[in-house]
Amino acid sequence: MATLEEARTIIAELRPDIDELLVLRADLAEIQADLLHAGTSRFGGLADAKGLEARFYAGVEALGTKGAEVKGIAPLLLDFPGERDGVPVLWCWLEGDEDIGWYHREDCGFPGRRPV
Repeated sequence: MATLEEARTIIAELRPDIDELLVLRADLAEIQADLLHAGTSRFGGLADAKGLEARFYAGVEALGTKGAEVKGIAPLLLDFPGERDGVPVLWCWLEGDEDIGWYHREDCGFPGRRPV
């Protein structure tokens, strides 16, 4: 379990990894679309697509080893188990957020998000 400040520190440390994942995700989407529609891509062929996919999912798994629970990949959604006023919560970060500004009870999920 992480305090809000600890979760914020983890997010700050993960930012380079997150930024790399977002580029990989975009490259992967583009190569897959190109291969489907044109049979070729500036990113390469099928083997290159498989390589990008492997790198992307390895990066997603790595986030989990660093304290984040990956709840979604497009948009990227990360939760960090914690506690607020004695209640188990998940500190919630959504792609595009500068910082962790939301939380929700474990049993409420994303629809139960509240501002910190």
